[in-house]
Amino acid sequence: MKQPVLSEWLLTQLSQSRFPARMPNHRRVYEAIRRAITEQVLPSGCRLPSTRSLATDLGMSRNTVLTAFDQLLDEGYVAARTGSGTYVAYNQPDEFSKNPNVIHSLNPEGNIIGLSRRGLIASSTQNNHPSDHSSNHPSNHEVQPFTPGADDYSKFPFELWRRLLNRQWRMLDPALLDSSHDGGYLPLRQSIADYLRVSRAVNLKVDQVLITSGTQQSIDLCARLLTDHNDCVWVENPCYWAARRVLEANGLQLHPVAVDNEGMAPTTQDFRVKPRLIYTTPSHQYPKGMVMSYGRRRLLLDYAQNQGAWIIEDDYDSEFRFEGRPISSLQGMDQDGRVLYLGTFSKVMYPGIRLGYMVIPPQLVAPFKNGLYELQRPGQVMIQAALADFIEEGHFASHIRRMRQTYGERRRLLQAALAPVANAGARLSPVDSGLHLVVEFDSNVDDIRVAEMAAEKGLRVYALSNYCVGAKQEKGLIIGYAYAATEHITHYGNILANVIQESLRKQALA
Repeated sequence: MKQPVLSEWLLTQLSQSRFPARMPNHRRVYEAIRRAITEQVLPSGCRLPSTRSLATDLGMSRNTVLTAFDQLLDEGYVAARTGSGTYVAYNQPDEFSKNPNVIHSLNPEGNIIGLSRRGLIASSTQNNHPSDHSSNHPSNHEVQPFTPGADDYSKFPFELWRRLLNRQWRMLDPALLDSSHDGGYLPLRQSIADYLRVSRAVNLKVDQVLITSGTQQSIDLCARLLTDHNDCVWVENPCYWAARRVLEANGLQLHPVAVDNEGMAPTTQDFRVKPRLIYTTPSHQYPKGMVMSYGRRRLLLDYAQNQGAWIIEDDYDSEFRFEGRPISSLQGMDQDGRVLYLGTFSKVMYPGIRLGYMVIPPQLVAPFKNGLYELQRPGQVMIQAALADFIEEGHFASHIRRMRQTYGERRRLLQAALAPVANAGARLSPVDSGLHLVVEFDSNVDDIRVAEMAAEKGLRVYALSNYCVGAKQEKGLIIGYAYAATEHITHYGNILANVIQESLRKQALA
């Protein structure tokens, strides 16, 4: 597409209902260009007009267009070349066929490999049952400094929350005392739908939103309704331990797929194991933290469509991104209805609220509503009504902004305190979102012993190897920074840095 034509095309697109005027302008421009790239209106290598000229043509400020371009850069849709301009960085290769008789993978050089199903011999998945490591046992989940997965709910506005609950009790609508039979309290589902459209680029209607008691129940419902006993599930390796437990409890066979700096990285061998489900955390891989690239997302979506698999997208902490624009959802790219999108309020509000949500493909809405009601008899409708008010009155967005600032400062302080571990050969992973970071070790290090030494100092961290599935064991520590008080985090961070350095030196001498 020629540059002058792009401006005219964008103006036409932005007038359509799928880019409503109530959406921020930078988001509208971003969504329109992203759609043009994913639909191959803008081919790979196409040069985009300058932000200045595009802003003039669209009648917007240059900062608006810059913000949209920054988001596209962050997510890998475009690439900037110094002194040359901004170009479309990736599009689906011509060789990537959607023929269901062809399976695709990436070789180590990043080239597409086409494999005919006739040339594949199905291999059985090993039944890898992780040992019950003490660091993951529920009885050991007391919140201490650096506990991964713990949020600082002491900062939650409880007085405001109490008033909102009391308001519902004073009104006392009898319907709020019953079980929920239609997927949850409708005003809350509407608020969630509005929030996800704007903040996560999720494509949905309110009827697709279901309220659950949290991510684990959402995963359990997917497993119960979409799989049979002994079906295969692809999981990221390393993988979120709670998801792993739920899937195994449903009698499913886990097939671990390694991750690299672009997220889930299936190989030729992985594609020989046909999954029924694919569990992934593309916006912030748990626990290592990388963002899945556009190319990998496109590969995963096309593979799921070809194979009739379902993708579970766990978007567990998308609210806490400290640098760049929020990463768009995988579900927003899905044109075939293969992605089930999961979110939770436990990380944003307080753990005991036990409320999460699912966005279900349209063709699954009826069976999932029936399944949720018949299997779970969900309740807490009174709390759902208070939460709807909390969101609609702007308190939810204000709370996220405050906590994002607080957690961002704690992250910065912890990174500075742990910087010396590099002297002992450890690697501090970059982190621009979430509530934890990872310190990686060489494969010969006993990370469980390092975690035990930290526990002796009153610091709870988790060994990375406990999150691995199968023979491949990555080593390191998962360190949460949300619950440690800002004024104490440097002190505790220095203690942990000393523990890591001392332990690595001892193990090197052993």
